[in-house]
Amino acid sequence: MLRNKNIVYSTNKNLKLDEDSSLKINPNQISTLKVKIIKKKANKITTVIENFDFNKEEILILAKELKKICSSGGTVKENKIIIQGNFKDKIATFLINKNYKIKKI
Repeated sequence: MLRNKNIVYSTNKNLKLDEDSSLKINPNQISTLKVKIIKKKANKITTVIENFDFNKEEILILAKELKKICSSGGTVKENKIIIQGNFKDKIATFLINKNYKIKKI
């Protein structure tokens, strides 16, 4: 049985959905993203990506992609993407492949 995971139910008759949920910005026009590791309470490690120049919706789309490739949870707070775990190298490789400029801290 096939399931469509992209079903959206809405009562808004003017709702228009994009088929492509990827980023709509040009990565070459973005400042350098900073990727760093932070140790939280109880020695929990998180990977933080910051220094974004684009809007909240585009940050959420990028966060969703990063959580998917890392197979980990995460959130977006104060224009920063926070991913649970130590994924600095994996995230850096992903962002470089998407033509973003990054700086590992």
